[in-house]
Amino acid sequence: MNDMADNNNNSSKKKPGSPGVLKIMQSILAGAFGVQSEKRRQEDFASHSPVPYIIAGLLFGAAFVGGLILVVKVVLAGQ
Repeated sequence: MNDMADNNNNSSKKKPGSPGVLKIMQSILAGAFGVQSEKRRQEDFASHSPVPYIIAGLLFGAAFVGGLILVVKVVLAGQ
């Protein structure tokens, strides 16, 4: 009986797992715009591995720079 109570207590505790793609994208965008909440930041740092956030951040940075280059080329080509 005691084992069953221990299993119920362990399963009811929320353990940080690997974040989903949507959560990672939201965190990266919120961090880029500087509107990340303290609660979300703590959730991000509680995840097991920073690798998904690093990869997503690098991809976002590359896409952002590529977008800026594209905008500048389009504007300069119109002159």
